[in-house]
Amino acid sequence: MTISEPYTTNSLLELIAGKSEVEGLRLLTELFADQVAFSSSLGYEDQVITDLILKNELPIRIFTLDTGRLFEETYKTLQRTNRRYDTKLEAVFPKHEAVESLLSQKGPYSFYDSVDNRKECCFIRKVEPLNRALEGVKIWVTGIRAEQSGNRQEMQPIERDEAHDLFKFHPLLSWGFDEVQEYVKTHDVPYNLLHEKGFVSIGCAPCTRAIQPGEDFRAGRWWWEDESKKECGLHAK
Repeated sequence: MTISEPYTTNSLLELIAGKSEVEGLRLLTELFADQVAFSSSLGYEDQVITDLILKNELPIRIFTLDTGRLFEETYKTLQRTNRRYDTKLEAVFPKHEAVESLLSQKGPYSFYDSVDNRKECCFIRKVEPLNRALEGVKIWVTGIRAEQSGNRQEMQPIERDEAHDLFKFHPLLSWGFDEVQEYVKTHDVPYNLLHEKGFVSIGCAPCTRAIQPGEDFRAGRWWWEDESKKECGLHAK
């Protein structure tokens, strides 16, 4: 296969087979140049990937979605990350007109009233900004791990995302949570202090709580909803 040939999910999977996370990231930047981007939520997994990218000076654009409803600890993680790596992670905001309209018409906590309302808020604050951030991107790097939820168990390290017309690369897909924690500790990676208080998956403050021992990884996200509906639309195909 030459670089001029169109790539498929299978051909890219073959190219990264047997390669380390850094080797896979580097190969994709060689193939797709400045069309590789990483979306970070500043959680454990994403901080690992940020460390891999910046320590190895990989030419990958890193951005984070600032929904306007994040925890103070999340903002402090962003600040510590920028200082640690002497960088400036790109912050992408929702369109203020849409936020103003939502709050004016339905108030600041409409997402508690119904799944449709919650998905509307997620779309305005997360999905639409993500769509803008991914314009022109061909490889979207994510911090998804297979054990995070049932519907992620069958994922491949590289997948085709038809909705965004790109490929998604999940370099930590096979990692366990203990491996992520160990990497953060060993490499002294800045992390969100909420992780020490039982917060595993951290999103917007009104929609995230700590989980109890034995609870599912995603139990702290949108805890008032049915388990089967706990996706915000960022990774819809």
